[in-house]
Amino acid sequence: MKIKLILKDGSEVIGESFGFLPKSKNWEVDGEVVFNTGMVGYPETFTDPSYRGQILVLTYPLIGNYGVPTDQALKHVSQLMESEQIHLRGLIVSEYSEEFSHWQGKKSLSDFLKKHKIPAIQGVDTRALTQKLREHGVMLGKMLPSDKSFSTSMEFSDPNEWNLVAEVSPDKKEVLLPKGKAKCTVALLDCGIKHNIIRNFLDRGCKVIRLPWNYDISKLNGKYDGLFISNGPGDPKLAIEAADSIKLAMKENKPIFGICLGTQLLALSVGADTYKLKYGHRSANQPCIDLDTGRCYITSQNHGFAVNDKTIPKGWKPWFENANDGTIEGIKHKTKPWFAVQFHPEASPGPEDAAYLFDEFVTKLTR
Repeated sequence: MKIKLILKDGSEVIGESFGFLPKSKNWEVDGEVVFNTGMVGYPETFTDPSYRGQILVLTYPLIGNYGVPTDQALKHVSQLMESEQIHLRGLIVSEYSEEFSHWQGKKSLSDFLKKHKIPAIQGVDTRALTQKLREHGVMLGKMLPSDKSFSTSMEFSDPNEWNLVAEVSPDKKEVLLPKGKAKCTVALLDCGIKHNIIRNFLDRGCKVIRLPWNYDISKLNGKYDGLFISNGPGDPKLAIEAADSIKLAMKENKPIFGICLGTQLLALSVGADTYKLKYGHRSANQPCIDLDTGRCYITSQNHGFAVNDKTIPKGWKPWFENANDGTIEGIKHKTKPWFAVQFHPEASPGPEDAAYLFDEFVTKLTR
């Protein structure tokens, strides 16, 4: 069956469905249309909560050829995926591979999408669509049956107006223990965390207290060694309640580490500002320069907002810079153990060049 994507400017692309199809003839799925340039890693990408509310265009032309693994979760932490569900609103690809082959592949991508009720289109010129999004910037769109046409009266929902963090954050506190004796305790504000971040802490011998995004951290009575602020979806200013916990950790002089949205929330908590990027950074090959050493790291990224470097307050400094567009990719305090990066050192998918940042943080917790 053919279905289409309509962009808010009236542009349309039509292709064959290979995902979930609602039974209603009048179904619509809308979201923010963005693109990702990664060549591999679609199971991890689709289960990344940072994609909540988005219709994803994959630029790599062949998708699905290694299938999807059967995942196992250990105490609510996925072992192969980045969460327990797909967070996309919809998927657009050039060509879907019905046959798959991989030693971990247990089901087809089509079956995976249908299980999680995600519509998907193949047979689209994703190169032309990506060029359009690069020129115009990310755009609101709708996926719907092919016989529906664009109307100026159509309403396009904007996920950036929703508190997406509240949708993907856990409802209650949970304690996760490493194998063997824990050598430190991390209070983790879960704003929509990728599970490989949790795995990185557990593998390094950290006890993890996993908290809802707006948890009152004073309830821990200081019984933690450091605060971690996770990645997550949407506009950071809609999740500003998390700043209260960040400020308390600062008063207690606890080490602080943030990733992606965590960088933006840390910046907002100290008086800096954030802004929306034209089309964001979503790939596994973004070059970032460490401004202290001059070394360039290839990083995995997924974000649509960034910190305004002109608003960084006294005592703080830019730490990493994107080599492509010069945007801030990390900040840190000049004297305190507080730092954050916009990219994903945990990868999944992508290079692990920056995984050393977990070691640096854990070292600060165990001194």
